Amino acid sequence: MHTEAHAHNDTKRRAAVVSLLYNLTATGVKLVAALITGSMSLLSEALHSATDVVASLFAYLGVRMGATPPDPQHPYGHGKAETLAGFGEAILLMVIVGYLLFEGARRLIAGSELQQLEWGVAVMALSTLTSLAVGQYVWRTGKRTQSLALMSNGQHLMIDFWTSLGLLVALGVIHFTGWVFIDALLAIAIALWLFRGAWRLAARAFHELIDHALPEHELARIDSILRSEPHLLNYHHLRTRRSGAMRYVEVHIVLPHDWSLQRAHTVADALEKRIERELAPAEVTIHMDPYDPERVATREAKNLYRELLR
Repeated sequence: MHTEAHAHNDTKRRAAVVSLLYNLTATGVKLVAALITGSMSLLSEALHSATDVVASLFAYLGVRMGATPPDPQHPYGHGKAETLAGFGEAILLMVIVGYLLFEGARRLIAGSELQQLEWGVAVMALSTLTSLAVGQYVWRTGKRTQSLALMSNGQHLMIDFWTSLGLLVALGVIHFTGWVFIDALLAIAIALWLFRGAWRLAARAFHELIDHALPEHELARIDSILRSEPHLLNYHHLRTRRSGAMRYVEVHIVLPHDWSLQRAHTVADALEKRIERELAPAEVTIHMDPYDPERVATREAKNLYRELLR
């Protein structure tokens, strides 16, 4: 298990490093092309890539810190460091969106002049191909390892692919038609697209930070596992949350009152392992309650009384 977890973390670190190196290179090349051509849309794409550099750094630090084992001060581990990294990326994107909207609107009103667009076309063609390859790699790694930081970073790179493709087409149109206003319009469109992704990312990270319950399909899997145990009379007080890639599940199960502690523990332990295996990585804590006929009868009487009052 330790070796598997180590390999899991190495995979995430490797994807984060690849993303960081790619974004550093792409940012430098796009900035040079923006300076040569004077294109606002190219500058917006360069700034987008610059935020991806910071985002990749956040992802790397989040993955690295999130993989730190639990300690006495952090008994539940450091998984939320990855969530915080994703939230930080979203806030950074929103700041960039504000700047791009302002500058795009200003140029649309005041006008602008472009030059040497061949350089811009060449750079965006290369960016389109490389961002697709790297983005797919990082996204799939994040999905496989359940890393929010890597998935959000992969999302950034896939946005980079689509914006690069759109910008490539737009620069080609401007080159052949001379319609320079398209440059500012495209910069504004990129900004609005970035805002959409940033908002979704921020909402997801926020829910994880406030210990949102696991999604319905995962709760259904837990319910199915519990109900498949033939000796289980009932269960209650099911609580779930997520910290980074780790899922935490707590539940009370009801077993026959005349069972020995050892027999009850055997059933509970088996259920814990099944749920952890199904939702891996996960940590499950099960509390065992003996069946109490008097409590059940009292509860049923109260429920009947409530029904009669309706």
